[in-house]
Amino acid sequence: MRLTLIALLAAVAGPAIAVPAASPSYAVTARIAGPDGSWDYAKVDPETHRLFIARSGSVTVIDLAGGGISSWGEIARGHAVVPLPGNRLLVTSGNDGTVRFLDTTTGRQIASVAVGKKADAAIFDAANARAFVMNADGGTVSVLDTATMRVSKTITVKPALEYAALVGGTLFINDEDANEIEVVDIASGKAGKPIAMPGCEGPTGLGYDERTGHLVSACANGKAVIADAKARRVVGMVDTGKGADAVILDTARRLAFVPCGKDGVLDILSLDAPGGVMRVGRVTTEVGARTGALDPATGAIYLPTAAFSVPATPGARPTAVPGSFHVLVVKPA
Repeated sequence: MRLTLIALLAAVAGPAIAVPAASPSYAVTARIAGPDGSWDYAKVDPETHRLFIARSGSVTVIDLAGGGISSWGEIARGHAVVPLPGNRLLVTSGNDGTVRFLDTTTGRQIASVAVGKKADAAIFDAANARAFVMNADGGTVSVLDTATMRVSKTITVKPALEYAALVGGTLFINDEDANEIEVVDIASGKAGKPIAMPGCEGPTGLGYDERTGHLVSACANGKAVIADAKARRVVGMVDTGKGADAVILDTARRLAFVPCGKDGVLDILSLDAPGGVMRVGRVTTEVGARTGALDPATGAIYLPTAAFSVPATPGARPTAVPGSFHVLVVKPA
């Protein structure tokens, strides 16, 4: 996942479209302050009601029930956080190409496993007790046995791998540089013909809706691509805000959320709209809010972000204002 914040301050509203009268109503209801540092993926553990956020040097843990905030572990540029059974948390550590396992009862590290260069996105396959780690710069996927906390297989794909979705025995992975979805057969460990996504630039976030068989891919240039996982072809495209870095699925409510960090909006897509996926709502959030997590119990969305200073030199990277990191809480009305 690209963490650059260049041009994030140039917030421009996305294309105007008609929104159905019965569109879902969501709003920012709170802001939770947290420690300074960069951030990437986030995840809510519905069992413990805690929000985990991968940070530059640790994991930020927010108790959604009690309100407490703590920092766990020592991470070298955290990217993904994945709650696991047995009171454990998997964290990808990008700068040293490792996966860290933390004990969620103590917050302490219990194992460190070498994977590939720039370990980035990660997903969990509960049915087979394994995790897939996308090594963005290495162009490989590390398959981890989460019970033994060891790498069981390494699959070579290509560089710039982003978020993934597992559909049966096939792994679909966004490729940020090739603007396509890589298609990997897990059993053979081989990559097949990718799904090209014309009109999509910089795909990162990816979600899969089992009911419709649709993959939803978020592109940085203000598009969400809809692909048929079975047919392995693009079947639609939706206008969104720019700078998206995640797709947050709420299949129970039949919605997908795309946090757009450049434009500072959260776009709401219906998974069951007539004719396919369509945008049915938009919440004004903040510039920089590009990833997030769903609490499936409440339907609330949590979006990490910060305030940014205006660069003194045109084209320079904006920096987060010290003490400004916070999490936006977006709830249904």
